[in-house]
Amino acid sequence: MNKDIKYFGLDISHLVFDVTDSEGKYYQFKNNLLGFKKFLKLLDTNSHCVMEATGYYHYQLAYYLQEEGVKVSVENPLAVKRFIQMKLSKIKTDKSDSKLICEYAKHVELKLWKGNSKHQLECLQMTRLLSVYTKQSTMLKNKLHGEAVLGNPSKVVVSSLKRNLNRFRKR
Repeated sequence: MNKDIKYFGLDISHLVFDVTDSEGKYYQFKNNLLGFKKFLKLLDTNSHCVMEATGYYHYQLAYYLQEEGVKVSVENPLAVKRFIQMKLSKIKTDKSDSKLICEYAKHVELKLWKGNSKHQLECLQMTRLLSVYTKQSTMLKNKLHGEAVLGNPSKVVVSSLKRNLNRFRKR
């Protein structure tokens, strides 16, 4: 651990993010631009913010901090979970998670988060959307097959399923 670096463990949720710094001070901010700006006031050139990849909730804050020149690491939640298990912590709150993420930051070699370009983000979103459509299409096909296996499928149900399948094929 570099003694000059001040680590900030961030636990991010939909509406707020909880923060614990390497001195043990705890803060909570709204997960929006106003909250980001308030949090930024705590940081200096020796600050390093560490958060888990939360699916969607961490992206805006990570990009904001990166654009402001703050060191950011976005860690695999499983790695953080394993670290927490090694600490034998049974307490599971957002406040305790931010504290443990800060502890994690002090003990592991962190990689700086680079993020994706706008083009890469759009491709990622499109890929995820196609995945959703594929799953929905498969679900409809399976349902249609299941109705046929019944031997006397409802014409209304079959018609509705076929209409929905055709919509997916057109997309």
